[in-house]
Amino acid sequence: MKRALVTGSSGLVGSAAVAHFDRLGWRVHGIDNNLRRDFFGPDGDTARNLERLRRDTRQFEHLSLDVRDREAISAIVERVRPDLVVHCAAQPSHDLARARVFDDFDINAVGTLNLLEAVRQSCRETPFVFMSTNKVYGDAPNEKPFRETATRFDFARREDRHGIDESCQVDRCLHSMFGVSKLAADVLVQEYGRYFDIPTVCFRAGCLTGSAHAGAELHGFLAYLARAILEGRQYRIYGYGGKQVRDNLHADDVCLAFEAFAAAPRVGAVYNMGGGRENSISVLEAITRLEELTGRRLHTTQVDEPRRGDHICYISDLRRFKADYPVWTPTRDLDDILKELVARP
Repeated sequence: MKRALVTGSSGLVGSAAVAHFDRLGWRVHGIDNNLRRDFFGPDGDTARNLERLRRDTRQFEHLSLDVRDREAISAIVERVRPDLVVHCAAQPSHDLARARVFDDFDINAVGTLNLLEAVRQSCRETPFVFMSTNKVYGDAPNEKPFRETATRFDFARREDRHGIDESCQVDRCLHSMFGVSKLAADVLVQEYGRYFDIPTVCFRAGCLTGSAHAGAELHGFLAYLARAILEGRQYRIYGYGGKQVRDNLHADDVCLAFEAFAAAPRVGAVYNMGGGRENSISVLEAITRLEELTGRRLHTTQVDEPRRGDHICYISDLRRFKADYPVWTPTRDLDDILKELVARP
């Protein structure tokens, strides 16, 4: 029986990965200590995801460990010797990082180093999947020329229509502390691949979502927006008149990318990962569609100043990954995602 080790296994993508590989007949070992509740309060609590996994999976072992605990991480990798590592554990908030800079860097960068070194020592042929972020590009995507419509910003040039590709610069720009810690981890993952010849991949993700997302105001665009409408919360729109755009990908489709890479791993690979242009939406457009789906009106407040370093328009260019792994394509369109978010219990 194949074995997978998933960190952040109670989070959105981690829990989807546990369920996905369990369905494939793998033995899955999950690492998660629900730091998300500490980061975001009750809105971020992932205990329900853990309960669901314990109820619905067949070969799942939960381990309440912290990726900052170097000895514990080394010991579990040595014991399990997994056939695949999926590293999703993170401090995930662009905004929260500035208030908790040591937690942010120690979890995102040092925690990744702990896991990489454990793999190098115990199972260096194991494919290592890292959930990176588009924030490694900082605000460099904002240097593109844009055009403004009634509901969104979009790229002005035809050559930019597919979105941001992997050649986008990662330095000489403003990142946020979160972007810096994730970039440090991203480069570490690449270096362990190339220097030590370990099959590694960085998936630089845009907005990932799904009904398992514990959306909070500081993290989780569509999930929190749906929650705000359903629960009658006031929703703050930060800058750009709500016309900022993101592409969105369902967590289950991210797991299909994991599976594709695990079947044909490469060394030091880097791919942008998201929903692409077809699954792109602005804040204003998302509000309108969710109001249509729920029959409810969202109460909003406009904050003139945007989040520092935030993207005006970000769409993931998926052509590199699709060229290397043509078996993969997103299976959930944007409306499927929105309907799922408003239907969840």
